[in-house]
Amino acid sequence: MYRQRLPGGTFVTPEFAQRLAAISTEINQPVCAYLNRRGQIIRIGVGTPRQTKIPPLELPRYGAERLCGIRCIATNFKPEPPKSASLTAMVQQRLDALVVLTLTGIGFERRGGGATGYVQEAYLAHLLPQQEDNTEDFSYWTVSPPMSLDVLTKQDFLHWVEGLETEFRREYIGQKVDQERDRVLVVGLMTDKTTQQEFDHSVTEVVRLVDTAGGEVLQTISQKRSRPHPQTVVGVGKVEEIALRVQTLGANLVAFNQNLSSAQVRNLESSIGVRVVDRTEVILDIFAQRARSRAGKLQVELAQLEYTLPRLIGSGKDMSRLGGGIGTRGPGETKLETERRGIQRRIARLQQEVNQLQQHRSRLRQQRQKQEVPTVAIIGYTNAGKSTLINALTNAEVYTADQLFATLDPTTRRLGVENVTTGEYQTILLVDTVGFIQALPPPLVDAFRATLEEVTEADGLLHVVDLSHPAWRSHISSVKEILTQMPLTPGPMLMVFNKIDRVEVETLAAAKEEFPAAAFIAASETKGLGTLRQKLAQLIYYGAMV
Repeated sequence: MYRQRLPGGTFVTPEFAQRLAAISTEINQPVCAYLNRRGQIIRIGVGTPRQTKIPPLELPRYGAERLCGIRCIATNFKPEPPKSASLTAMVQQRLDALVVLTLTGIGFERRGGGATGYVQEAYLAHLLPQQEDNTEDFSYWTVSPPMSLDVLTKQDFLHWVEGLETEFRREYIGQKVDQERDRVLVVGLMTDKTTQQEFDHSVTEVVRLVDTAGGEVLQTISQKRSRPHPQTVVGVGKVEEIALRVQTLGANLVAFNQNLSSAQVRNLESSIGVRVVDRTEVILDIFAQRARSRAGKLQVELAQLEYTLPRLIGSGKDMSRLGGGIGTRGPGETKLETERRGIQRRIARLQQEVNQLQQHRSRLRQQRQKQEVPTVAIIGYTNAGKSTLINALTNAEVYTADQLFATLDPTTRRLGVENVTTGEYQTILLVDTVGFIQALPPPLVDAFRATLEEVTEADGLLHVVDLSHPAWRSHISSVKEILTQMPLTPGPMLMVFNKIDRVEVETLAAAKEEFPAAAFIAASETKGLGTLRQKLAQLIYYGAMV
């Protein structure tokens, strides 16, 4: 069969179709033949289109405006159109077309190889361009009515597929795709341990993270399972749906709201055909973009290497031969171990430099303590308005943006407040710190310990909360949970609820009732800052007495 070559302008010839039918009848199994546009047979498989589909990583990738240049000719023993599973496989591979030949006359004269199955009729299926304003009930494919083999063979395949790709290009250009941005599909998994509100918050947060990292979120997909699938996080059917959406939307990246193991990433990428990242990797990418100071760059690189090291096994065929049995040893193991030792040496050097940075910060803190200059660390969930607050209080020019992790490098500014006992103005130092986030990845906690020590060594904490966020209570819990993991107990803390100009009256009243000692401000509008200064002075005074 592989030695045959069909004319380029035909879907299939009668001779090839009848021979494929005879082979399928002889073995009593459906057969699929995959042909390129030159008419060459590149693959033959026994089974349905779903069972014989080409792995995504082996397919040509031209983007959402092109098809893959391969068509499938399949046999079917029942006189019915192709099923959804076969059509889904067609979409996942972005096939030029799926031709299903229904067979009749099966079961007669089988002795001596004289099977008499022949083609009764054919179905032609192909993809539909993705519309810009598509809805959830959008159809990814279309299937023709049954046609005779004679009608099918007389159609001009090359002219037909050229017209189809013209439609794809027209829709692709109409969507004005920004090629410089990653086109991302976000996947959320809700387990029994997660409430609906927590799940919605985690998916929204991943969307914000992707946007902050410079990606464009095309769509979100969610699934509810009792627990994550050990191999693919989500179920097998959901993986197929993700692969289908990736192909039709033209996505080049899939981001999960869960942390993934290296095996899960490898399994997902082989099934979907595009790069797969988890929540931690997106956060690390943001940190790599935002690091400006030498300290920040050091800590980001350390966090990335500590994240990469345990995922080094299996990161490619040349580095996946580590094991303990026959056939698992050899040059691959040597290369893997070389890479691992190199990363470990780099981590050791970075840790030494971070330790030196830690000592340097410690000396600065000791000097401030000798000069009796109180320090207040501004902490809070990411995008709570910490940098906006320090700008409003001290007329600083710290970078602010409505993004997650807009501040990465710590900033220290002086502020004058009225002494509680003498009434004179005294100078305190405000330290702007990196924002916290729910389930802060361990590599980040370890790498940023030099920065986070500003929190544990401060005379007081200013916990800024975005009251306009629906999950503000969850944000408070996340910050407090991270504080409990600190090696030293932080000093006294003042709750500051920000963005009160964007909240309902009921929400503000509930927060005041629940946190009567807190300060309520709108930093961008400089509202409530006078009261905050008074509470800051009290925080420093009573904290010093403790």
